[in-house]
Parts: sequence; C-alpha cells; structure tokens
Amino acid sequence: MTKMADNSASVEIVEGCRLPVLRKNQENEDEWPLAEILSVKEVSARKLYYVHYIDFNKRLDEWVTSDRLDMKKLQFPKKEAKTPTKNGLPGSRPSSPEREVKRKVEPVPLAPQVSPVTPVPSLPSSAEASQAAVYPAARETSTFKSREDHEQLTSLTTQNGTARRLIPSQPGRKRKANCGGTDEDSQDSSDGIPSAPRMTGSLVSDRSHDDIVTRMKNIECIELGRHRLKPWYFSPYPQELTALPILYLCEFCLKYLKSLKCLQRHLTKCNLRHPPGNEIYRKGTISFFEIDGRKNKTYSQNLCLIAKCFLDHKTLYYDTDPFLFYVMTEYDPKGFHIVGYFSKEKESTEDYNVACILTLPPYQRRGYGKLLIEFSYELSKVEGKTGTPEKPLSDLGLLSYRSYWSQTILEILMGLKPDNGERPQITINEISEITSVKKEDVISTLQYLNLINYYKGQYILTLSEDIVDGHERAMHKRHLRIDPKCLHFTPKDWSKRGKW
Repeated sequence: MTKMADNSASVEIVEGCRLPVLRKNQENEDEWPLAEILSVKEVSARKLYYVHYIDFNKRLDEWVTSDRLDMKKLQFPKKEAKTPTKNGLPGSRPSSPEREVKRKVEPVPLAPQVSPVTPVPSLPSSAEASQAAVYPAARETSTFKSREDHEQLTSLTTQNGTARRLIPSQPGRKRKANCGGTDEDSQDSSDGIPSAPRMTGSLVSDRSHDDIVTRMKNIECIELGRHRLKPWYFSPYPQELTALPILYLCEFCLKYLKSLKCLQRHLTKCNLRHPPGNEIYRKGTISFFEIDGRKNKTYSQNLCLIAKCFLDHKTLYYDTDPFLFYVMTEYDPKGFHIVGYFSKEKESTEDYNVACILTLPPYQRRGYGKLLIEFSYELSKVEGKTGTPEKPLSDLGLLSYRSYWSQTILEILMGLKPDNGERPQITINEISEITSVKKEDVISTLQYLNLINYYKGQYILTLSEDIVDGHERAMHKRHLRIDPKCLHFTPKDWSKRGKW
C-alpha cells in the first residue's frame, strides 16, 4: 500500500530534488527514508527516478516509479549563490586584513564516531607503576610489561586528557544490501563481537562532488561462469556494453563480451583454466595465485573492472604496474574459479599489506573474507613485517577487519600461561610481532573490545565471560584457516628491481 497518489504530473521532479521514498528494509518492512533524485528517465511513457537514500550506502541506490515518492515533502535543490563577476568572468572581491580577521573557520571533525569514555590519568613515573596488570572480571590474562606500551596507549588513545574509543559502544543501525556481495565478506563479523558499520560507506559521506554518471550503477547484470551478479556501483566498462541487459565475462581470463554467443566462441579459444601467475598456496580445493600487475596487465585491469562493481571508492583500473594481485580460487574438474582477491603495493611506505580486498557475491557467508585477510598477514609474516590495510576502510571492510583482529588477538591472550604463579604479561610489541598486525591496529582493537582498564598505576586487560564465550563460539564456526605449511612464497625486494 503506497503512501500517496502521484502528483508528479503537476510538479516536475528534477535532478537534485529530495523527498521521502518507499523502500523495504532488512526486515522487509516499509519505510520512507529521505532520498535524492540523481536521474530521471522515461520508459514506455512511464517516468522512472534513480534515487540515492541519504545516509544509506550507495549500493542501495535504485530506479523507482513515481508511486513510491512522497510528493508532499518534496524539497527542490537549493540554488547556488552567484559569485560576483568582473568583465563577465567569475571572481570575488579582494580580501582585506579586517575581513581576514573576521572570517570564521569551522573545525572539521576528523572522527565523528569517536565518543569519550573514562579519562586515563597521566602515567605514573615510578618503575613499578610501569607494569600493567590484569584483574579480569571473569578471567585473568596478561599485563603490559613495558613502559613503551604505556606511552603508545596514551599517545594513541588520549586527547586533552580524555580517552577516546575508535568505534562507538552503541552499535549503529546496519544498512546492508539485499543483493549478494560484500567488500570483505561482512557476515564474518557476526561472531559475538560488537559491531557498528558506518552508515554512509567508506572514505567520505558527502559524495556531491562526484560526477553524476559515476554515482549511478551502469550495469544491470554480470554473468561470470555459473553465477549471475547484480553490481552495486558504477564500473567503467565500455559504454556500448553497459546498455546491454547482461554483460558476459570469461571466468578464467575475465575478458568482457557482449553476448552469450561471443562468450561461447571465446571459450573455444581461451586456454586459461586458472588465473595467470604463480600458484603460491594450495590446500584442499583452495588455491592462491600471485599475479604481477605489470606482467599480466590485461588480466589485472579486467580484475579491477569487476572489483569496481562492488567497491565504491576503488580508483585503480589501468595503471596496475605498481601492484601485486593475490587471487583466491576454488577448484573443481572444470578449473580454478575465482572467489575473491586482494591487491597490495610492491613498495609501500605506509606498511600497507592490502590496497583493495573483495569477496565475490556468490561466496558470501562461507568464511572466505577472513581467509583473504588471514592470507595477507601470512605473507607479512614471511616478509618479516607488520602490515595494515589501506585506510580508511569501507563499512563492511571495517567489520571484517575488526572481527579478524579481535579473534586473532583474543586467541593469543587466552592462550597465555601464568608465569611462576603470577599473572602472565605481554607487550603490545609482542602481540604485533606474533600476529604481524600493526601496533596501532592492536591498540585500537583492544580499545574496541573495551579490554583496557587502568588500575593501581597499571594498564590491565579484563576478559569478561561474554567476550570469552563470544570468541569461543566464533572460533568454533571458523572452519577455514590458512595453513602456513602450504604456503610457498618468496618475497622480492622491489626496491632493487628498478621500475618493478
């Protein structure tokens, strides 16, 4: 049942208008969120409107009919203020010293989700207070035993004497697409660990500066092997192919074709049955292939094009030379079928071990997202480095990484043994070295889990029964793990290889 009759005949709806639009939420209930009209088209004498739901991820954008629009609350786009002109050209008055002084500068919040918690006192100077002990509510774990950990915690968690949590303690409302596909297999985060996805996706919430074309999904459907995928976002495939009802891809070389007949003809000539490059891991039916973006440029570019369909802010399409691509596949008698991938820079000054990461839609809810993340850290261990994903993460990427970091760190803390009857101790550096997770990510995860407390001059870790039970349930469900013995990988020193 719709909310009102269509009044669009009397009032013209133009691009930029805002109004409530009927949509089904996750519980399949009607709701009327505010949406912006991005485009209008007419099909068979019927107007269709492409809408973006404000404060929802772009993957939920869709074409709607006029009967889903609430015309009573229509907001027309605001006219931009005209700038003074000089000689017919846009310009502005020269600024004077008085005007510069009176100009107000609004502070820009860098982390709008950050919320204050209990203040952390200044660090004690005594040697014994440099120890950090654990007085758990339900379980004793470890203490931070170095002063460096105190300094790291203070410098990373305090601002003006107030500790700050990186993730809000109250989980926000999840806004997920009903169609398949996630950035990094978001379902892996439902493991008893609190989660709070961002409402607006990754990077920035204000997308008004984007070109209107790239803000709209341009592909209706993709056929990849035995799967048909519904893209979430714009991808720069050739324009003549985007008007087709289905875009066909070869599942082995990822070449795009315009029809099923073209695909069938291509398959008679395509000799690939696995991604090009070296197979560096195999266990059971799971294999990983390492692809050099310079040596296999066409494959890498095609991989980036399909990845863009499910990654909103991916910008790498054609300049693949500086990157390595690690493609995860699942084997059957027909060949090695792509499941997901991640890319990483050959040389990263920021210690990034992942640039982009994606699990394809048909392989959701099977633990592959976490397996990709775990594999990226196994490579870092072989390289003898600590790594971190390129920031900022998308909303689903944040969930997956938080879940992986939480499980990995809790696995270590719960495995510690008492030392001579005393509480076990561990440093941030030791956790980082064991896991190859960067120290900043270790600290933010401990804060996120609300494990760090300050008691009698020490930082202590407290593992509650809820945390322990949630972790044990999550690990019981996590069947897929990377076996380091099956990894055959020799890192290269790209700095000595000229232009890669």
